[in-house]
Amino acid sequence: MTHPLTDWSEIDNGIVPIEDGELFYETAGSGPAVVLLHGGMLDQHMWDEQFSWLVNSGLRAIRYDSRGHGLSSTVTGDYANHDDLITLLDALDVPRAVLVGLSHGSRVALDAAIAHPDRVAALALASPGISGRAFTDPFVLEHIKEQVAAIGAPDGAERYVEHFLRMWVDGPHRQPSAVHPGFRERMRASAEANVMVHADGLGAGLPIEVGAIDRLGEIQVPTIVLDGDLDSTDIAANAHAIALTVPGARRIRIPGAGHMVNLENTPLFDQELHTFLSTLNYSPSSRP
Repeated sequence: MTHPLTDWSEIDNGIVPIEDGELFYETAGSGPAVVLLHGGMLDQHMWDEQFSWLVNSGLRAIRYDSRGHGLSSTVTGDYANHDDLITLLDALDVPRAVLVGLSHGSRVALDAAIAHPDRVAALALASPGISGRAFTDPFVLEHIKEQVAAIGAPDGAERYVEHFLRMWVDGPHRQPSAVHPGFRERMRASAEANVMVHADGLGAGLPIEVGAIDRLGEIQVPTIVLDGDLDSTDIAANAHAIALTVPGARRIRIPGAGHMVNLENTPLFDQELHTFLSTLNYSPSSRP
């Protein structure tokens, strides 16, 4: 359930120009900055549950749709998500921020921490992706194969989204019927909107990444990793690699959750994120 903001009139949203496009963002609060980075095929609204309590905790919460997602521009050529993020921070006059990412959002956060270390204060990485690391889980590989096969088919968009849901909502340990139907439909609606709006960008360009899997030891900021016990072996391996290699990183397993840990076990996720932020100089003033 979304926690209401103290004063919704204080929310600012707008557009920031980037190379060959623009990013749509939303921000509220006036304290130290926390940037929320969404997962692939989703948008900034996957953070609805966290955005409000972060603001009410005395922090400045920032969320945005990454290139090729939500209300931001469709991909037109090669691009770097971590550079897009820095362009956004520059436009919002944010010198340093804590980055909170899920899945693809964690992948971007890691790249930013390596490519722009002076701009990142800390990392909270949920169900993390890592640039430079290939998928190996047979469950994931099979659904990726089915997604590729769906492209261009008459019912291709619907099939493409369903395989996304099987991989990243249900996960390898559950049938769709075992997932809360309202949650699954929320994720479907977001993914379908992205597929429809940004279909022209499919294959139009590739993300330029830093190959973080070979550079995790360079990260020198406080880091936590949160991953669900019902997620794929690829994500568990990524979480383990970060905890093992990033100096001082701590891994937290979230029970009863697949990939979308912030939405499936929201109370525990929020508690762990709040605790982590409290250990920094950010000092959130209230519990979620």
